[in-house]
Amino acid sequence: MKASISTGLLLLNAVANAACPYMDGGASLHKRAGESGSSSGLPGDDGFFEKFYVKDGEGDYTTTDFGTPVDDTNSLKAGERGPTLLEDFVLRTKITRFDHERVPERAVHARGAAAHGYFESCGDFSNITSASFLGKEGKKTPVFLRFSTVAGSRGSADTVRDVHGFALRFYTGEGNYDIVGNNIPVFFIQDAIQFPDLIHSVKPSPNNEIPQAATAHDSAWDFFGQNPSTMHTLLWALSGHGIPRSFRHMDGFGVHTFRFVNDAGKSKLVKYHFKTKQGLASLVWSEALVLNGQNPDFHRQDLFDAIESKNYPEWDIGVQIMDEDDVLRFGFDLNDPTKIVPVELVPITPIGKLVLNKNTKNYFAETEQAMFNPGHVVRGIDFSDDPLLQGRLFSYVDTQLNRHGGPNFEQLPINQPHSEVHNNNRDGAGQNMIHLNTAPYTPNTLNGGFPKPATQNAGRGHFTAPARKIVDAHYVRTVSPTFLDYWSQPRLFFQSLVPAEQQMVVNAARFELSKVSSEAVRKAAVAQFNKISNDLAKRIAKALGMAPPAPDPGYYHNNKTSGLSTFGNPLPNIKTLNIGILATTTSHASLAQAVSLAKAFKGKGAVPKIVGEYITPGVDMTYSATDAVVFDGVIVTDGTSALFSMTSASSLYPPQRPASIVRDAFLYGKPIAAVGDGKAGFDVSSISPSQDGVYCVDNSGVGGLPDTFEAGLKTFKFVGRFAVDS
Repeated sequence: MKASISTGLLLLNAVANAACPYMDGGASLHKRAGESGSSSGLPGDDGFFEKFYVKDGEGDYTTTDFGTPVDDTNSLKAGERGPTLLEDFVLRTKITRFDHERVPERAVHARGAAAHGYFESCGDFSNITSASFLGKEGKKTPVFLRFSTVAGSRGSADTVRDVHGFALRFYTGEGNYDIVGNNIPVFFIQDAIQFPDLIHSVKPSPNNEIPQAATAHDSAWDFFGQNPSTMHTLLWALSGHGIPRSFRHMDGFGVHTFRFVNDAGKSKLVKYHFKTKQGLASLVWSEALVLNGQNPDFHRQDLFDAIESKNYPEWDIGVQIMDEDDVLRFGFDLNDPTKIVPVELVPITPIGKLVLNKNTKNYFAETEQAMFNPGHVVRGIDFSDDPLLQGRLFSYVDTQLNRHGGPNFEQLPINQPHSEVHNNNRDGAGQNMIHLNTAPYTPNTLNGGFPKPATQNAGRGHFTAPARKIVDAHYVRTVSPTFLDYWSQPRLFFQSLVPAEQQMVVNAARFELSKVSSEAVRKAAVAQFNKISNDLAKRIAKALGMAPPAPDPGYYHNNKTSGLSTFGNPLPNIKTLNIGILATTTSHASLAQAVSLAKAFKGKGAVPKIVGEYITPGVDMTYSATDAVVFDGVIVTDGTSALFSMTSASSLYPPQRPASIVRDAFLYGKPIAAVGDGKAGFDVSSISPSQDGVYCVDNSGVGGLPDTFEAGLKTFKFVGRFAVDS
């Protein structure tokens, strides 16, 4: 049924576009063909294209593509807190147009990397869900996990500041189950009808396709400033969560509230958490910027290399479990995707672990053709009335129809379930199956009645929890009053960060807003921050040359929660971390020392790289081809003092490259060490051996350096080096 509806919409849009080929994707239809205008005077410009220009201005109202004025800021729901209705043609047409804007690249989450692995259940959870993959302790289920950034194109860099996708597919014995989440537990908007608006605002400007994979521009912050629901996710993205050290060093979340349904039909509300066992770790902004140029594929390479070296990434998977009656218990609505449930209110119950142990063999066939869908559910899983989730259930099918060019995308190998498929769906573009049933309809007698509808047996055969209901309500196009507190939880998040990461949020907002040319947009953004924290708003306003705002204390509080900061918690080990060992090819002793150190760190699972002036036995990479950003820590060997002389120059690397590696590593908060006269690198950069994460030893102390340096690497970032506003 969904396929036929979507196909009908595709045909309607095709007819509309044929009748009006100069439609601009949703702008109003006034002042089009025949509009007068002058040419620019440039060679070859006779004013031909000006008749296609559309300008929306004062007095213009939003309309459908067929000219009907509409309100497209909220979807049509059965009551303020009820589910979104399929009859909402405004929602369907708006999202359909959006889903078909890009061919064939994903409209969002275009740049990604993925791997195969397995989920292992840590118990029998059949008391709360009929889902087969959770029905037995130790049961293993194949999975496929795709990481991504949201806003950039396939050609953008990995380490841009962004929300990161965390899309997980379980190939269960009863069908595919997709949890299409992010590394941030909340989202910018509360209603799917605003999703096209959000993405249009954060995408590059339509007139010049600038900037790529960035929100540091007017339209993004215009949207943020006018939509306070965005503030919670925005603060997460401005923190370390927006620039993770790797895909392996970030958590994942299901974002929405879902339901578990057991065989008896009893249901519980749940929120998914995927906790990295590698430890949370993030870059700093200046480091991320340089890394974009040094290695724009840093995250995908890190994931691939870790799996190839058998350092398989792992996550603990857990759920927060709540009763159906808890939907409004905590002072906010569990159907609101911009809210978290603090773990102090509802602890996380472990349900298993996720392990990635196999790289893809063909990026296009697997990573690119993987077509996730939050509507891919299995027996024992049900949805909530979250209006963002409700819209996604429509949108993902529709966008996959567009990307694959037809309804048979589920037949691609990466999308095929590992269980049998039996239905009466037929033909269409890309059909790979040869169906032999000559009675493809239900009910039938010619094929013995098969395939038969699965019986609704208290939640077993279907997926709707018996407890779900719609109260007597009027159809409305509005937002629920239970969704209207936009500022309390962003304040909770900000106050839960360590001071250095709070400063990173401030600095990130300063950077982004400094790129915004509109004074009105900057003022609106600061006003939103001021509803979260007057201190936060004043610190941002100061850098923008704005007067400090007066407190706006309506939502101020002193609450905190745990586990939100990406800094301050040591990593469990140093496996897969990159260590740069700076040596010189002019000294046999320096290279020998470097080889000895590399051997010690390899024994601990780290990835040491010996750096020299040119490639020779023992040297892994040259100074000309490396930088501090590609390492998690740097060691300078004895005998290298000549490399740091301010008067020396070499044509083998850019000026002062060895010194810049040491200096930049320090500025990025990485541990650095010097052996013997390698301390010259510290002297050039005015680095004191007494500072946190700075180690100086003579030759006799080399044997103890690996253990000392390991502690520094586990700390990961010495954020105490960074200045914090007083």
